[in-house]
Amino acid sequence: MEMNDYAKIEQKARRNEKIRKTVTYFFLTVWAFIVLFPFYWMVLTSVKSYSSYNSEYVPKFFTLTPTLQNYKDAFTTVPLARYFLNTIIFTVCTTALMLGVIIFAAYAFARLNFKGRNLTFTLFLSLMMIPNELVIITNFVTITDWGLRNTFLGLILPSVTSVFYIYLLKENFEQIPDELYKAAKVDGTSDFKYLWKVMLPICRPTVITIIILKVIECWNSYVWPRLITDNEAYFLVSNGIQTIRESGFGRENIPAMMAAVVVISVPLIIIFLIFHKKIMEGVSRGGTKG
Repeated sequence: MEMNDYAKIEQKARRNEKIRKTVTYFFLTVWAFIVLFPFYWMVLTSVKSYSSYNSEYVPKFFTLTPTLQNYKDAFTTVPLARYFLNTIIFTVCTTALMLGVIIFAAYAFARLNFKGRNLTFTLFLSLMMIPNELVIITNFVTITDWGLRNTFLGLILPSVTSVFYIYLLKENFEQIPDELYKAAKVDGTSDFKYLWKVMLPICRPTVITIIILKVIECWNSYVWPRLITDNEAYFLVSNGIQTIRESGFGRENIPAMMAAVVVISVPLIIIFLIFHKKIMEGVSRGGTKG
């Protein structure tokens, strides 16, 4: 084969690669637009005045008279700052308690040998098949019977464990070589110290991923807080959205509600931007590198 033929083949390969990249980036751009457009519409609506928004029979994709009044209304219509504090307390306490539960549970299923371990874990996994609605009903009856309605303890207790997170962490723990555990036991290391000094540092990406996902879950929690609390002193940020929405003069105050949603979303967006690499790393790999 002559040099010209090699040059033609190489040129054709470069052209095909360029076409492939162009098509790929085109579809990625379209997909990015589809994903980001709701966020754009949320921010745009939050800076439209109440009157101008309600006068738009055909939605406009821009505004020439932006206003921040909706953000002020979001904090004055309801005590949104207090709801923020309640949500932070709920999120921090729930996440901390859940970490303690799932770490010890995952360690027990991954490293401790006890009779019926596999059967117990199989039954434990079967709990994931139970619809959330049934769990909510059971939790509501239990919390009510215990007299914990309109308390932070009543908000927190049903969320302090997760079968999926225990399974995820157990799978990571099991990928750590047994030789490390045996060597640690020879050195007289206790199980707790081995867990704290060896297993958790190795599985740090997964633990961070679980923390972030739990924080997002708690921050977006809506059904359970609405069900178990009717006292505004224990409302979360998600509870205030409906009140803001109904604050319009005869019509729904969508701009103020969107302003509240923007404010509520900012902490989650910041967390994701800071830790998105850790999230991808924790989800895509196991406890040890292959």
